[in-house]
Amino acid sequence: NWTNTIMQIFVRGTAKLLALNIEKDDSIQDVSEYIAEEAGYAVNDILLSLHGTPLNNEQTIEEFDLVPGTIIDANIKLLGGKIHGRINHAGKVKNQTPKVAPTEKPKKKTGRARRREQYAQRFSNKVASPNGVHHGPNSNYRLPASS
Repeated sequence: NWTNTIMQIFVRGTAKLLALNIEKDDSIQDVSEYIAEEAGYAVNDILLSLHGTPLNNEQTIEEFDLVPGTIIDANIKLLGGKIHGRINHAGKVKNQTPKVAPTEKPKKKTGRARRREQYAQRFSNKVASPNGVHHGPNSNYRLPASS
């Protein structure tokens, strides 16, 4: 692969694609230093990888089967914490509101008793205003007190 002592490779992942002329005895640390100088990052914050495999700073370029035009990925370390579990649950505290026992409801009437209730609701218990207009079961209308 090394016909000449100098080969051009590319570094992707910083602000732009950088072209580097490297020698086979250069180390990954030398490449990181060049990227840090060009992009303005600290050398320790740059992580280089080739085809998804992280590169160790002590390794030399000759140890990899590089061809002219090979692209190395550069990533920058970011400060941040870990989120455990799902991201939309981050920072939430569980079970803050006390559980309230559900109230027991009386059993609904069936058959004849239910029909009797329906009749009373629909016909007997209707409130009719003096002008003859019926008001619904949820109406707050009260007949005026007779004096």
